[in-house]
Amino acid sequence: MKSFVFFLFTIVSFGQVFTDKDVNVCSSKFQLVVDRNLGELQIGELVSEIGKTFLNTEYVAHTLEKEGDEELVVNLTGLDCTTFLETALTFARSVKKGKTSFEDYQNELTYIRYRDGIIEGYPSRLHYFSDWIYNNSKKGIVKDITKEIGGKEIKFNVGFMSKNPGSYKMIKANTSFIKVIASQENEINKRQYYYIPKTEVNKFESKIQDGDLIAITTNLKGLDISHVGIAVKMDNGETHFMHAPLVGSKVQITENTLHEYLSKIKKHTGIIILRPLEP
Repeated sequence: MKSFVFFLFTIVSFGQVFTDKDVNVCSSKFQLVVDRNLGELQIGELVSEIGKTFLNTEYVAHTLEKEGDEELVVNLTGLDCTTFLETALTFARSVKKGKTSFEDYQNELTYIRYRDGIIEGYPSRLHYFSDWIYNNSKKGIVKDITKEIGGKEIKFNVGFMSKNPGSYKMIKANTSFIKVIASQENEINKRQYYYIPKTEVNKFESKIQDGDLIAITTNLKGLDISHVGIAVKMDNGETHFMHAPLVGSKVQITENTLHEYLSKIKKHTGIIILRPLEP
């Protein structure tokens, strides 16, 4: 595997938020891939292995919510469930492309996190994960395999953001976003998605691969996906769930299987399975 060249930045770039520590963590992760020859893995397996290097990282909520204009935020020292998933996927795709500077990481993260890969204000971020699925499927980053393995139809009725603008710092500061986000919500609600009910997940366990991305559907009003993470195949063949669970916890792999984990949480109704695609 080719050697990588790393670039270190010691200032905050315009339109981007990060620290020197983030730059150093990024470089160390790419170096780890070289040292362990992980770049030879299939991308899903690479997502899983990179995710494991973040085990015990602190859960930190709301890291993307900043004052002022929308900017790309890189935080590799504190993760929530979505930023954990995006981080592992971004590293894996960057490695597969052979683009492993910090700037390359930022560019790939931008492409994944924002609608059509372009930052055009707060509404351009893919806030609802069902919208993330739709847009990143169009971009060829992931494939939603739920329907083809036997998933059932599900229609979302999202609207939480537009109906609760006070819960979002950026919307509260700029109420013109409400109309834009409401329009995005309407588009989501027109689409057809598929899911596997949590009572049936154990039947499909053999079809879930190491490194598949798992989006957990919810019964919470106005929302679509309440939690996300990464499927991990254990040595015994069982599927467990790697995730950043909640405030006060750290990135971890569930002690129980994925379907056992889902069965214990009432708000979780099922899963959507996304397979990372080779770039």
